[in-house]
Amino acid sequence: MKLFHQIYGNGEPLIIMHGLFGTYENWGTQIKALSEHFQVVAVDMRNHGRSCHDPIMDYPSMAADIVELMDDLGIESAHILGHSMGGKAAMQLALNYPDRIRKLIVVDIAPVEYSPHHQDVFAGLYAIQLDQLKSRSEADKQLAQHVAEPGVRAFLLKNLYRNTEKQFDWRMNLDVLHDQYDTIGAAPQGSPFQGKTLFIKGGESNYILPEHKDQVLSLFPNTGYKLMQGAGHWPHAEKPSIFGKIVLGFLEN
Repeated sequence: MKLFHQIYGNGEPLIIMHGLFGTYENWGTQIKALSEHFQVVAVDMRNHGRSCHDPIMDYPSMAADIVELMDDLGIESAHILGHSMGGKAAMQLALNYPDRIRKLIVVDIAPVEYSPHHQDVFAGLYAIQLDQLKSRSEADKQLAQHVAEPGVRAFLLKNLYRNTEKQFDWRMNLDVLHDQYDTIGAAPQGSPFQGKTLFIKGGESNYILPEHKDQVLSLFPNTGYKLMQGAGHWPHAEKPSIFGKIVLGFLEN
């Protein structure tokens, strides 16, 4: 599995891993800021963006994808920053390949199993009639019948593109993401990662809860915790300046 990626800046390598339905482009503001201090390697995860499609969508495979990319780029070890699904993949990477990790940052996700909660999103994405679609605004109207939040719709519709036949299509492998959704909701597993770790939580998000503390510490005993007030599940996009300062403070100390 060869992951599509882009490299920015110089210095110690920092690999950024996006969440479900995302691409590396969602991290544009942070890439620009962090590449002033690090060599940022921003990836499209398997079945997302411009990366290859594959019927397997589990965390050991996603972790192995990153190791393969590191090997291809000659990166012995790197800082790892992962959000949501990418945060789970980052945790699995640290659990399976601890020697490849310098420091680990996990954004608004815990190492636990989550019950299904994207049913409306999948319903909305499947409701879009790609073969008849004339514009993105038309896609937004169709999606709005299932997804009320304009910001979420805009995020999801970044996956739309025109294929070689000039028809709208999804860059993401929507069918596999749907069929493998239970696997995406699973918890990473493995022996504890002893390296320095930071969990960043959006104050208005419910992805990291007090009852997750014991599981976090059992797998990541050398961990810190930052709460970003006024931010939800995408703190890197909602509070970019504060988020960037937190990341730099952790990685540079």
